[in-house]
Amino acid sequence: MASLTTNDLWKGLIIDLDGVPFEVVDFQHVKPGKGGAFVRTKLKNLKISRVIEKTFNSKEPVTEIRIDEQEAQYLYGDASSYNFMDTQTYETISLSAEFLGDNAGFLKEGLVVKIQSYNKKILSVQLPTVVEYKVTETAPDVRGNTAAGGTKPATLETGSVIQVPFFIAQGEVVKVDTRTGQYLERKK
Repeated sequence: MASLTTNDLWKGLIIDLDGVPFEVVDFQHVKPGKGGAFVRTKLKNLKISRVIEKTFNSKEPVTEIRIDEQEAQYLYGDASSYNFMDTQTYETISLSAEFLGDNAGFLKEGLVVKIQSYNKKILSVQLPTVVEYKVTETAPDVRGNTAAGGTKPATLETGSVIQVPFFIAQGEVVKVDTRTGQYLERKK
């Protein structure tokens, strides 16, 4: 852990505030005409993924922390939990559906994710940004629909439903942005 001051902040820096890890999302150094300088920040609580605004006095000490990151492979899930295997130690990590939130809908067998933790407590599961999924169910293509046309719902192999262009047919493989759940392109 490194000790810094608020004058040393940068975007992406992870600091400790009262034992809770926060990521610096944005910051601004302010020097008003009267009074002392200060730093206005937006900080993301890494435990609950909520952004707060906080103002620090200039040169106030802050503590940089390191987040542990490990790769894990998704194995299987059931109604209450999802199970991953640490790719280094081969230990099984079980996480609740509530903890995974929307990410649970984009997990497929064999997918390698990054698990971030602090003081041996898991903070988040980061999926790859782009993942390929097979379309298991969608309305049939209608002759004359083009890439610039509208969209239709499609069910992916994981059970998630996303919007895809009309020309996507059942059985095709599509690339999806797991952060937004948006269709990107058809696999070539």
